[in-house]
Amino acid sequence: MKPKIFITRTLPQPALDNIKEVFELRINSEDRVLTKSEIIEGVKWCDILLCLLTDTIDKDIITVNSNLKGIVNYAVGFNNIDVKTATHLKIPVTNTPGVLTETTADLAWSLICAVARRTVEADKFVRAGKFKGWGPMLCLGGDINGKTLGIIGAGRIGTAVAKRAAGFNMKVIYTNKSITIEKDIKAEKVEIIELLKRSDFISLHVPLVPSTRHLIGEHELKLMKKTAYLINTSRGPVVDEKALVKALQEGQIAGAGLDVYENEPELTVGLAECENAVLFPHVGSGTIETRTNMGMIAAENAIAIIEGRKAPQVVNPEIYG
Repeated sequence: MKPKIFITRTLPQPALDNIKEVFELRINSEDRVLTKSEIIEGVKWCDILLCLLTDTIDKDIITVNSNLKGIVNYAVGFNNIDVKTATHLKIPVTNTPGVLTETTADLAWSLICAVARRTVEADKFVRAGKFKGWGPMLCLGGDINGKTLGIIGAGRIGTAVAKRAAGFNMKVIYTNKSITIEKDIKAEKVEIIELLKRSDFISLHVPLVPSTRHLIGEHELKLMKKTAYLINTSRGPVVDEKALVKALQEGQIAGAGLDVYENEPELTVGLAECENAVLFPHVGSGTIETRTNMGMIAAENAIAIIEGRKAPQVVNPEIYG
């Protein structure tokens, strides 16, 4: 009999085809996040759990099946999984790093351009039949060319975003505890307070860990220029969303471009009404090519685990001794 894999949501077909060659599949065919009890029922049945970032895989779920052999996350981040418990039980946890770097960087730039040039507002304006001809004060936005881009978290994605700034003749400053990127691009490493004060655009690219929760709050927003824009394609809780709404409403900053939210998919009261915010539905990796590649990496990880090999993208390698 084939080993069993439980997949919490439908993936691109090429990935499923690869998985089917090795596994017996059980898939959530509904386009929704499963409840905890539904995930538990699936885990009781399977050898491998293939989950998404939207699934919270806690101790209760991990320990419900003593024969669970692996947890494969269809995402780069893995803060949705209790890795500590999995590691204690010698269960490998994997992710899909690298594959979405360029795609997410493109998305960050989509937000930069959209919020600065009021693209969404302008589109709605025309569709509503309000455009009566060119006017000198119509939909005035902010320049991007020649401005200063601040990168908070210059890892793979942050660096990719910074590289694209050269095409806009921007000055790049960044903050990162352990990484320097000057060998790759022309950039200046600064402390976060200086970055907040100097940047015209601030793009967030940090993982969600205790030290980055509400990294950007009321104090940090007040340090930003009134003409500055905040871009977040990392994790929603990195920003104190209530403080951001207040800053947008009161004109403390010029605008924000968000692809992630603190209590996703719920929005903080008032955010949806802020016309100086561009809001995307967590589509940073949302291209056919990238989502398919993520699925192929997840399939590779699952197959490696069930075959007794070290998973290529394991996040807790210490389980292998």
